[in-house]
Amino acid sequence: MGKKRKRDVELVILSDIHLGTYGCHAEDLLRYLKTINPKRIVLNGDIIDMWQFTKRYWPKSHMQVIKHITGLLAKNTKIAYLTGNHDEMLRKFSGFRIGSFAIDNKLVLKLNGKRAWIFHGDVFDVTMKYSKWLAKLGAIGYDVLIVINSIVNWVLNRFGKEKISLSKRVKDSVKKAVKFINDFEKIAADIAIENGYDYVVCGHIHHPEIKKISTEKGHVMYLNSGDWVENLTSLEYSDGKWRIYRYHEDSKAQAVKLPKRLITKLDNDQIFNDLVNEFIKIKK
Repeated sequence: MGKKRKRDVELVILSDIHLGTYGCHAEDLLRYLKTINPKRIVLNGDIIDMWQFTKRYWPKSHMQVIKHITGLLAKNTKIAYLTGNHDEMLRKFSGFRIGSFAIDNKLVLKLNGKRAWIFHGDVFDVTMKYSKWLAKLGAIGYDVLIVINSIVNWVLNRFGKEKISLSKRVKDSVKKAVKFINDFEKIAADIAIENGYDYVVCGHIHHPEIKKISTEKGHVMYLNSGDWVENLTSLEYSDGKWRIYRYHEDSKAQAVKLPKRLITKLDNDQIFNDLVNEFIKIKK
């Protein structure tokens, strides 16, 4: 049998992958990426988690995500890397261009005559602006919760029970977290409406969403790509329509087999050698 045909997608927006952390579902992301043929990809922040990056934890599957994405450049896929708070070190490279690859802090795309304003969204986070150390401490606690969650889910799986997301349950049960999400969406929508954008696209809050937000000044379509830690989602745009892609609902992607070698870890030196080599390939 020949290779299965990949889905053609005009635009894919991914955010909050958090490569380099225990919570990242890199293997599932790889399965998804292997089923699509995107014309353009926007990496909307927190792709590599530089806050928590350590050479002690960098599985081959995490490197393979980078290799797969950079490999798409050879297929004329346009790729924009928009910086987030966890990869803010890249903000000093904003404006960097090589071929069809670019690094920016924000992006405006024209889609069928409409304008989409795309950025990560941490600029709206008061915790980030005034207490970065507290945000980083919270990120560490979040990663620990993810590790505990993986152990709990392993036990549940052994007993044939459905997996759960502890972090999602915690956030959904805390009124302040719900209010934060609502405030985030409203601020993004208000600014987008004032500036005449048709779409405002964010990440950051790990809450996938597509909804129309109206105010007395107008309306805008608010979109959030979610994440690859809890929700395993992305945004896809084709034929003038948006949709939230959900990995857990995609049986074809789940059926994609990955080589067993991706489960093992790279040694410390190989991690950075591969990163450098991938960067050199982009330049060529």
